[in-house]
Amino acid sequence: MKIALINENSQAAKNEVIAASLTKVVEPMGHTVFNYGMYTAEDKAQLTYIQNGILAAILLNSGAADYVVTGCGTGMGAMLATNSFPGVICGLVVDPTDAFLFAQINNGNAVSLPFAKGFGWAAELNLQTIFEKLFSGESGQGYPLDRVVPQKRNKGILDAVRAVAYKDLISILKELDQDLVKGAVAGEKFQEYFFANCKDQKIGDYVKTLVA
Repeated sequence: MKIALINENSQAAKNEVIAASLTKVVEPMGHTVFNYGMYTAEDKAQLTYIQNGILAAILLNSGAADYVVTGCGTGMGAMLATNSFPGVICGLVVDPTDAFLFAQINNGNAVSLPFAKGFGWAAELNLQTIFEKLFSGESGQGYPLDRVVPQKRNKGILDAVRAVAYKDLISILKELDQDLVKGAVAGEKFQEYFFANCKDQKIGDYVKTLVA
């Protein structure tokens, strides 16, 4: 699985710690981490939590990533922004129990973490345990066992509702401020990672117009 890490500007200084914790846990499982930054608070390309959502949607809908790990100070803003787009189900994950339950019950493809609130001593250990619970084993198996059938049924209903509620991603992106969208794909390693992994030609062609 291709896992994309996205940090916004207020928490960019923690990117190295987050990336190291994520890589340490998931690479032995056979997953690959693509760190889209921000890498430092001084990066030329500055991402807001809103642009985290735009970038996450582009990566997931194009197939350039299978899963996105993102966040902001509280995790809430990045979660709300990411869930504003089709093809993305993002959960707010504060602790390992959240990670396990989101993976097994909601079976989404993105998580948003609080990288300021509660991010103190042994924060990297909490991150590692979150990532272990999130990516170990098969997602969507339900919890507890007596709730598996209704949970899977409700997830299918949610997917059907979202399919009606959202229009296609390119149409949405074209109606947004184009400077906002361009800023979301302006990261130092975006083009290197994205074009090597993009599986959707239409989205790829549109992104080419943004980075030209």
